[in-house]
Amino acid sequence: MSTELPDRLSSDPRSPHFNGELLGRGIGIRFNGQEKTNVEEYCVSEGWIRVPAGPAKDRFGNPMTIKLKGTVEPYLKEA
Repeated sequence: MSTELPDRLSSDPRSPHFNGELLGRGIGIRFNGQEKTNVEEYCVSEGWIRVPAGPAKDRFGNPMTIKLKGTVEPYLKEA
């Protein structure tokens, strides 16, 4: 498997941008220079991440998320 990370990745298995094998290897996200550990989805080209909005859930039991815009830098975590 190559070490090139996709432009967009989601942790939701229902998303077309989900990649379980890559997520299993461990992905880290730097957002505006700070390490983020609670990212649900990211897009490098559009410059945004989705993070949970506290303990709130939608009507299907999924976490409510907010979109934050800024500089997104994904990387593979060391094994």
